[in-house]
Amino acid sequence: MKKIGFLSFGHWSPSPQSQARSARDALLQSIDLAVAAEELGADGAYYRVHHFARQLASPFPLLAAVGAKTSRVEIGTAVIDMRYENPLYMAEDAGAADLISDGRLQLGVSRGSPEQVIDGWRYFGYVPQEGQSDADMGRHHAEVLLNVLKGEGFAEPNPRPMFPNPPGLLRLEPHSEGLRERIWWGSASNATAVWAAQQGMNLQSSTLKEDETGEPFHVQQAKQIRRYREAWEEAGHARRPRVSVSRSIFALVDDRDRAYFGRGNDNDQIGIIDNMRAIFGRSYAAEPDKLVEELKADEAIAEADTLLLTVPNQLGVDYNAHVIEVILKHVAPALGWR
Repeated sequence: MKKIGFLSFGHWSPSPQSQARSARDALLQSIDLAVAAEELGADGAYYRVHHFARQLASPFPLLAAVGAKTSRVEIGTAVIDMRYENPLYMAEDAGAADLISDGRLQLGVSRGSPEQVIDGWRYFGYVPQEGQSDADMGRHHAEVLLNVLKGEGFAEPNPRPMFPNPPGLLRLEPHSEGLRERIWWGSASNATAVWAAQQGMNLQSSTLKEDETGEPFHVQQAKQIRRYREAWEEAGHARRPRVSVSRSIFALVDDRDRAYFGRGNDNDQIGIIDNMRAIFGRSYAAEPDKLVEELKADEAIAEADTLLLTVPNQLGVDYNAHVIEVILKHVAPALGWR
């Protein structure tokens, strides 16, 4: 059994071929797709965050709106780039969104990927400390976020406040109990997966990973997940962690599917990203019975408890709901995920 959700980058383009031609379109359709996915029986609605781009950028208004419009699906990010974040302000926004959704927030964070502009986090007012990299800064912001989400008081109260204070040091409000255990780290390497386990974060592993062994992507990713779980056990955490992987998976059942994705399956690709040799996972596109056999061989999907289906959001809500529905009805049951 697996939790199955969708992951949208929220692209928008004024092109006549796009169903999402403005930021407003992308935001409202993101909400509508979450509602449709819940009605279809999916388990999650997740969104990617990119700055300086025609994509979803400010997650918390969207997450709160989805939380207000739905009642069951998990609502998450994959991922928020922590180099751009004020972790205290973020804790307040996340607490509010989690309370609105009645504890359904699954917040994926990370050091982030290359953005549209050079050192974009500098425009947001963040600069690494002397001797640190931007990746160090992102991990530090994450550590501060994790600490304040514990809900412990740390701020000295004003002796003459405008409103009465509870006794002792003050914490950030609103505080949402349990959110600390629903923070995920998006990891592109074995080392950061181990670090995430040590910090007590769940693991998000996407379709990009540092090419550390030269093996096929899904094999390297499965090894990363196993190493993460070993590190979790070594750290002595009481709860069981969660692990997600994301994949582009399209079951070809009608002429639209074949027109969009029937050109044959991709293979893993190798590239350089941030001076790192990276391996990019393949997409899957085939008739349902063939798709089932191909997915059985994906070791990383087998290791994960959550699968995020990356959706082509510019094709519109109706088509993306169709993509999700076909996977849930014709593929997931045959693989024992449902």
